[in-house]
Amino acid sequence: MKTVIFDLDGTLADTSGDLLAAANACFRDMGAGDVLRIESDAGVALRGGRAMLRHGLARLGKPDEAVVDRYYPFLLDAYDKAIDRHTVLYPGAMQAVAELGQRGYGVGICTNKPEALARKLLVRLGVLEDFASLIGADTLPVRKPDPEPLREAARRAGGIGGQTVLIGDSDTDHKTARAAGVPSVLVTFGPSGSDMAALRPDALLNHFDDLPDLIDRLWR
Repeated sequence: MKTVIFDLDGTLADTSGDLLAAANACFRDMGAGDVLRIESDAGVALRGGRAMLRHGLARLGKPDEAVVDRYYPFLLDAYDKAIDRHTVLYPGAMQAVAELGQRGYGVGICTNKPEALARKLLVRLGVLEDFASLIGADTLPVRKPDPEPLREAARRAGGIGGQTVLIGDSDTDHKTARAAGVPSVLVTFGPSGSDMAALRPDALLNHFDDLPDLIDRLWR
């Protein structure tokens, strides 16, 4: 079976608001107030918890990797407690997932979010059962851009690693697909969407309505 594997943050769902809120809980605990803003820092949020902490500390003029290490568990706990307050699925995402299944593709998720948090979020959004596989940052000993998580997501979705397409929103996703020797489709509607064309993926996706036909064309 051919498979289509999705990144989660910034690809299937806009999670930036809840991620930034968790990071700001850390900065408030430091006595710095809300350092990060959705208007300017949504793209940073989708690079992960440590990236948000580093970015905020740099903005404060206090870069310190020891502080990042100390507050990362605090951030994960804050995020876990309010994981779906602002998060929304992108328009047409689940309709595209359903249509891909109807066309015979296996569908799964490969994310660098810890698996337990990814699973909790998908349950809260009511879409966990729509995916045949879920590989998180800690499911395997390695994470993206290592190609093995993508290959394992494809295998668990009923396919093989060499017959899949990765849908993502970042250079990490692009590098993962390249390392696996498979096509990448990068979305243009996320916070970093304007930067995706410069990565020269196999295709760009402007709206999920276009995805099923785009996948068919890639395989042809």
